[in-house]
Amino acid sequence: MVVTKNTLHIARCLQPARLLVMSALLVAQQLTAAVLPEDRADVLYHSYDGGGVTIDGPSVLVRKSIKDKFSLSANYYIDNVSSASIDVELSASEYTERREEKSVGLDYLHDKTVISMGVTNSEENDYSANAFRFDVSQDFFGGLSTLSIGYSRGADEVGQNNDPEFAEEVDRQHYRFGLSQVLTENFLLSLNYEAITNEGFLNNPYRQVRFVDPDNATSFKLESEAYPNTRSSDATALGLIYYLPYRAALKTKARYYTDDWGIDGKTAELGYTHPFRERWIFDIKYRYYQQTAAEFYSDLFPRSDFQNYKARDKELSTFSSHTFGIGVSYSLNIDRLNFLERGSLSLNLDHIRFEYDDFRDATETDASAGEESLYGFEANVIRFYLSLYY
Repeated sequence: MVVTKNTLHIARCLQPARLLVMSALLVAQQLTAAVLPEDRADVLYHSYDGGGVTIDGPSVLVRKSIKDKFSLSANYYIDNVSSASIDVELSASEYTERREEKSVGLDYLHDKTVISMGVTNSEENDYSANAFRFDVSQDFFGGLSTLSIGYSRGADEVGQNNDPEFAEEVDRQHYRFGLSQVLTENFLLSLNYEAITNEGFLNNPYRQVRFVDPDNATSFKLESEAYPNTRSSDATALGLIYYLPYRAALKTKARYYTDDWGIDGKTAELGYTHPFRERWIFDIKYRYYQQTAAEFYSDLFPRSDFQNYKARDKELSTFSSHTFGIGVSYSLNIDRLNFLERGSLSLNLDHIRFEYDDFRDATETDASAGEESLYGFEANVIRFYLSLYY
């Protein structure tokens, strides 16, 4: 949940209400002449609660330009995690941990080109991650088209709290390509493609799979997961935004994901943004996601060491999710503060329902192994942030 950083340069010439609508919808896209992100400071509080897991914490982003050629940014982000998920209930005890993420970035503007780079460090008690990113965006045809390419490289170190000798590494690479196009005065299109390759220790050192107890067919035993040490994935997304005559907007997005573990994921999203008077913006959205299971996933294996690779992570199972979201943003009146140009307060609430097709609630004690109820849960996500432009 990173606070959005970019805004539309052309919006400076629009009416205040239309500025708010278009900024909310296209804040991450540059649809006219290349410009640096605006100077701003954002303070975010985020919260996730669902499936026995709670995650919350603050995020602070500060961005400042230098001589209209460079823009520096710094972000500090905290996750406080408390987990009593179904996996934890099955084979471990409830735990709490804290993750801290720090990042710095630099944007450079040259004519119609913006070059961006940044580094990120994330630390928790049993996991360390470091990453570098590099992106280039170029405008064409008077700013009606924007082409972007990017590359990220990450190096992670995986530990295990109950085994100080355990140490594994993960190498991550992320390639991305994007195209945004103004089709008409009111119709905007975006096309994005990304490819990700991961190599190293890719499973959770704490998670276990279950197999039928050879001495009791109605019960099960546990053993450690085992994943392939490589994973490659591709994702393509198409987005459309249509600006309505009464200053509102419709937006839709479709995304297809596939990887060499056998997972295919499909996403469809529909949203509507409506301004109210000069200072308010209201958003509603619906998102549907569905995926197939990994080839080496099973809720219950027939015996121990049934195959070389084995997983029981519910995120690798066959499941679907429905997300219903609402949001509201209010433009602050800060005319009396000479050092600020404007500000806004935003609140977003999402309710997510997960439904699993082949992952069962193994914590049920009154059912035979493999005959437990299919698992499902609901989660709520809150994002509240203050943005100040200077």
